[in-house]
Amino acid sequence: MAKKITKFICGNCGTSHTKWVGQCENCHEWNTLVQEDIENIPKGLGHAQGTQIEFVGLKGKMDVAPRVISNINEFDRVCGGGVVLGSAILVGGDPGIGKSTLLLQLVSQVSTKARCIYISGEESIDQVRIRANRLGLFEEEISLASATNVRDIISTLEKANDVGLVVIDSIQTMYVDTLDSAPGTISQVRTSAQELIRVAKKNNFTLLLVGHVTKEGAIAGPRVLEHIVDTVLYFEGDLSHQFRILRAIKNRFGPTDEIGVFEMTHSGLTEVENPSALFLGQRRGETSGAAVFAGIEGSRTILVEIEALVVPSSFGTPRRAVVGWDTGRLSVILAVLEARCGLQFGNHDVYLNVAGGLRISEPAADLAVAAALISALKDEPITSETVIFGEIGLSGEVRPVGQMDLRFKEAQKLGFTNAYFPGHHQNQKQKINKSIKTKEIRHIGDLICLFSITSTKRDKGLGIA
Repeated sequence: MAKKITKFICGNCGTSHTKWVGQCENCHEWNTLVQEDIENIPKGLGHAQGTQIEFVGLKGKMDVAPRVISNINEFDRVCGGGVVLGSAILVGGDPGIGKSTLLLQLVSQVSTKARCIYISGEESIDQVRIRANRLGLFEEEISLASATNVRDIISTLEKANDVGLVVIDSIQTMYVDTLDSAPGTISQVRTSAQELIRVAKKNNFTLLLVGHVTKEGAIAGPRVLEHIVDTVLYFEGDLSHQFRILRAIKNRFGPTDEIGVFEMTHSGLTEVENPSALFLGQRRGETSGAAVFAGIEGSRTILVEIEALVVPSSFGTPRRAVVGWDTGRLSVILAVLEARCGLQFGNHDVYLNVAGGLRISEPAADLAVAAALISALKDEPITSETVIFGEIGLSGEVRPVGQMDLRFKEAQKLGFTNAYFPGHHQNQKQKINKSIKTKEIRHIGDLICLFSITSTKRDKGLGIA
């Protein structure tokens, strides 16, 4: 007879421990171990002989996974051209960011092509109907249910016909009645997701799981949850801004790091077809400390304004505050400007912000950040028709970046006439748009030389020679 043994499972990496410890021995995270009771089957009992598997070669007939187009272009873009039937998609995001709103709008679009089921474990049927009424979706053919028992949900889905898409909102509220732990625990989240994904692949319908996130920004529950699904999407944004970014972190059927841009309105989420124009729509002409960066997010080129403020520090240790960029990278750029160019930031507070609530991780933003910092320190504006991009090395050299032709094309479309960009590498051939006046920046010192110290040129702003 099997008896239960106690194990302590790490919620971050899934490593099993025989006793509780403060720090996981594998991932070195603190306070992530959760107690689980596991049935211990004695050796030699309950182990039937397995079935021999069959091996095949790489070359063979392949079936292309069918996709369902949702007609929400930004969502289809992130998924790689539509959702794949039989796939499992995990959608995570902060509370109140708009996950349920997005998925309710999604099922309303797909419901015209296939049967859609929306199962809510957090809200009642009436609460879901109130949101649908606000979004103008109350006439759509969507099957609603409020349930949390995974056994009941699976039994219903296996008997349902022609199911195309199922939404579970959220996976942290689901529970398997054969486990003693409460909903939301590691064992419940892992087992519930595994059983639901098994049914989805068996019956060939798309499963969308809504996941809550922790205060660190990771999806709550075991890390294995992100491993067993096919696609992981993060719905992010600043609640103080109306912009929302849907970002693909993992995608077995499409590109990763692709983004979709939405705007939250009183009637729901609306697609943003030209994010650059939206992010730059609030600019106030030529202001010191502002630079426009031409970045690449997935297959899309986005122009965004980087703002810097440099003021004398009132304390012994100057402040470094960053929103939308990496704090460590800012420290590197400041160190390069001080060591290679002789600029003094040690007695100044530095504040850096990416306008619009967008978060940038591309190294090509280095040159735009440096330009904004220099402009703020010297109190000299950069002309509003200038875009800047390039990666800065520790020696001060400006390194080439990829897809420069796409950056120039997007800048020209939005009316920009000047560009600061890295000097050409001898093995790199890029098509430069001749309608944009360009200035090659090979070293960070070349950028400083472009800033004037005379009051006349300060009034006129910075142009390109």
